[in-house]
Amino acid sequence: MDISARKIIPIDNLSEYKIHFSVWNGEEQPLDVFVRDPDEWKGWNSWRGSRNDFSRKYIFSLIRYYHQSDKWLFGGIFEVTHRNSESYTVQLCDLHHEYIGRLLLNYPGPGVRGRAFYLENHFNELKIAQLFEKTFEGEVFCGYENVEHGFSQIEAIIKQSKPDWKAALENVKGVYLIVDKSNGKKYVGSAYGDTGIWSRWASYISAGHGGNEELTKLINTYGFEHARTNFQFSILEFRSMRTDDETIRNREQYWKRALQTNAFGYNRN
Repeated sequence: MDISARKIIPIDNLSEYKIHFSVWNGEEQPLDVFVRDPDEWKGWNSWRGSRNDFSRKYIFSLIRYYHQSDKWLFGGIFEVTHRNSESYTVQLCDLHHEYIGRLLLNYPGPGVRGRAFYLENHFNELKIAQLFEKTFEGEVFCGYENVEHGFSQIEAIIKQSKPDWKAALENVKGVYLIVDKSNGKKYVGSAYGDTGIWSRWASYISAGHGGNEELTKLINTYGFEHARTNFQFSILEFRSMRTDDETIRNREQYWKRALQTNAFGYNRN
């Protein structure tokens, strides 16, 4: 039997609310933003643009839970305290604060384009899908062979220092692939020594380029957001930390030849 959201998060004055259906903005998934940085997520609720979308006192905010269809994660209730020409000043409310990032709702969405709608037209149709034991902190480690994650996803994982991902990635050497989705160019890299893939990928999250010559030029030209928007990471091979470094370097060269990344990608050696 479906359980209505109002059983868990009742709201009396629906006419004072707009519901915010937060979805991919062409660059990032709001779910990744929510996991990565609460202040950035607050910024998604304060952005105004050319329309006065949040024209009521409160914002009932939902985050597209893109791992599953028709699922939305409760992102909190914000009070609009001031309307500026290009933004809103918002304050996170205490109401139902304990369910932020924990309450997963089932709803197909508004059915039309847009991000903000009258809450009373949708609230009664929101059904409870799941109540997480703790605040959602990103997906569990999916297995080395299943990693195909965007920069912002890896960024959230590393900034949260997710234990399952960290344990998996810092205890293997390997060869990885970065694809620039803006142009299809590829970069093959390797992680060896005592630090594993985790530490190597953390260097990309820090600067966007990991110290690689061509990627450094790219980020210096187009900025950090180019990496966050376009880079996708995957693992081509993973080996035990007992594997000698020369073997890893040789496998890196093999993949560079196989994928022709020196001629058509971002590799230069």
